[in-house]
Amino acid sequence: MNEEQRIAVDDYFSRMLVSSDTVLEDVLERSADAGLPAINVAPNQGKLLYLLAKIRGARRILEIGTLGGYSTIWLARALPSDGSLVTLEVNADHARLARKNIQTAGLSGVVSVVTGKAVESLEKMVADKTAPFDLVFIDADKESNPDYLRWSLRLSAPGTVIICDNVVRRGRVADPDIDDPDVLGVRTFFKQACTDARLDTTAIQTVGSKGWDGFSISVVSG
Repeated sequence: MNEEQRIAVDDYFSRMLVSSDTVLEDVLERSADAGLPAINVAPNQGKLLYLLAKIRGARRILEIGTLGGYSTIWLARALPSDGSLVTLEVNADHARLARKNIQTAGLSGVVSVVTGKAVESLEKMVADKTAPFDLVFIDADKESNPDYLRWSLRLSAPGTVIICDNVVRRGRVADPDIDDPDVLGVRTFFKQACTDARLDTTAIQTVGSKGWDGFSISVVSG
């Protein structure tokens, strides 16, 4: 399977299974115009996040890594009318654009965009005794994934679902000769996930318009 075929299949799934959505299309266009990297989830992946949040019955969602707010909007749309989502973004320019995109989507009353280093924001939430989240989506710098998992667990409860994106790294995660900080961060994340008795975890490889990658999904037990 070559790259052209992978992209074609993703496009097919998106056309067949994801309804045309001018709001989300405009989010991608504004993000591109602002020079944001095109590292947002694909439309079919966004719908997967939406469905996972629906399946969980999530009322409170935490997202680590906002970018332009594309995945944020997918997740926020899965919430009930009294639900809430907190998303963390280190880049102030990205956060400003995300707030605009979230407002355009009519979700400003649901979503809070917090600007700053995610670890510091997470630490503050724990110190403030923030109520636990039902679903956590980790999609920021991979080097810090172990820290994100540790703090996310302190903001979780039995039944919380933790999803971590970009864990395959084009296959490099399984290559022992690779010592890239992002790859090492993913490996340490997995070591933590498989040794923490509170977590039940698996991971899936994906191919498509975003290349060869994948995600992990964990459920927090009692």
